[in-house]
Amino acid sequence: MTEQRPTLEAVAARAGVGRGTVSRVINGSPKVSERSREAVLQAIEELGYVPNPAARTLVTRRTDTVALVVSESEERVWGEPFFAGIIRGISAGLSETGLQLLLAMAQTAAEHERLEHYLTGHHVDGALLLSLHGDDPLPRRLEERGLPTVMAGSQLGSTPVACVDADNRAGARQAVQHLVDRGRRRIAAIAGPQDMQVGVDRLRGYRELNPGPDLVAQGDFSEESGAAAMRELLERDPGLDAVYAASDPMAIGAMRALRAAGRSVPGDVAVVGFDDSQMARHTEPPLTTVHQPVEEMGRAMAELLVARIQGREPESMVIVLDTRLVVRESS
Repeated sequence: MTEQRPTLEAVAARAGVGRGTVSRVINGSPKVSERSREAVLQAIEELGYVPNPAARTLVTRRTDTVALVVSESEERVWGEPFFAGIIRGISAGLSETGLQLLLAMAQTAAEHERLEHYLTGHHVDGALLLSLHGDDPLPRRLEERGLPTVMAGSQLGSTPVACVDADNRAGARQAVQHLVDRGRRRIAAIAGPQDMQVGVDRLRGYRELNPGPDLVAQGDFSEESGAAAMRELLERDPGLDAVYAASDPMAIGAMRALRAAGRSVPGDVAVVGFDDSQMARHTEPPLTTVHQPVEEMGRAMAELLVARIQGREPESMVIVLDTRLVVRESS
């Protein structure tokens, strides 16, 4: 004969409380005395009671799952250190909350539409949005449907409800000032995508301090785009003596193109990147770069989202973390 699973009523009887008190303890309600909570938790342990997750979801409307939505290709997500770092930070921020992380990647309009229906269909308790391009309507639609949302960085042309970002303009200014202090005067920039606020801010910081001609080529944060942009810049101005790239992968691509063109780094051309990823320490020469606290950003995103899900008032809905220059041999 199969042994029956302990019921909610059995837990209530063992703890000497009502069924409703047991339910409130299981669902994390603060409206329970500490004495009753301890009695219920002890009864649960003694009886081996396991709450029915489906029934709990119906009562609480909670799924204990949050989604991380990345608007990039799988190749970019799994190949570039930024994404790994921010996912580590998010996982750390969720580690003691009981919330599970669901990763979703969507690039096309059709993928975004399917994902929007899923996210607003009570499948998740909240969403973290990463690498948004242009005027993507997803953040606005999720907020309108009542789903707590936190973005990594602000969205181009709009004011975010809740976001965590690095001080990208200040970081770009630090990079350019460093090159100026090293005596460089023809400083080129490899910019990130201009349909992303991060790309706009990192280019704006360059233009605020650049002492020479405006030498800008476009990249998409990837290594290949950095190499292509560097080749373009050398054709336009063979006498350039420095380049600031808005991401480490683009800076690494730029150094590869400079070597192929017979230019030494930093002798002929000094190079500065942005990220301070692990790969920056292992380039030849090691890469000077702007440190952004990627894992801290991910952790702050998770903590802000949890606060919103739980209905708590965060200290701030918009968090901007400091950047700093890390000087190595490439400059």
